[in-house]
Amino acid sequence: MSVSQGYEVKIIRSRRRTLSARIKGETLVVEVPYGTSDQEINEFLNKHRRWIHNHLEKARASAQEAEAEGKLTMEEIQALADQALKYIPDRVRYYASKMGVTYGRITIRNQKTRWGSCSSKGNLNFNCLLMLCPREVIDSVVVHELAHRIEMNHSGRFYEIVLHAFPDYWTCDRWLKENGPVLLKRMIM
Repeated sequence: MSVSQGYEVKIIRSRRRTLSARIKGETLVVEVPYGTSDQEINEFLNKHRRWIHNHLEKARASAQEAEAEGKLTMEEIQALADQALKYIPDRVRYYASKMGVTYGRITIRNQKTRWGSCSSKGNLNFNCLLMLCPREVIDSVVVHELAHRIEMNHSGRFYEIVLHAFPDYWTCDRWLKENGPVLLKRMIM
């Protein structure tokens, strides 16, 4: 592919209707409908060349920054998990009361891709790496997961609920998008 410029490009063909590109690690993943020609793929990639280049460069810089920081040891990960078990449940209780929602178990995990999740039963999972984030970013993730107790999707209504409980959500979400990849790359596994 002409756009790759030294980056790995992975093409995934599926029953989807449109072409899409996303960055996974330092790989450009392009999803295309069955029957899409190489020429159509190249035209799509050339059309989105600037976006691809910028995001791949960010991924490279993030990987280099994480490498400079070094991987966390098992002891450091356990210490973060212990901190999270002391801090996050209090924030969940506070925001659950504010939002008028209930929840089940709270679990702290060391994950490489997610900051939090909410099951259909209301069980909440949070990444121990949140303890490396500013406190308001932790709160934004807590509110995001609790909002799933009302809306189990990412619709406009879901974000209305989030913003009602936490007006600075988008600022924290941007911080996590910009800084989170470096933190996640520090996780051993």
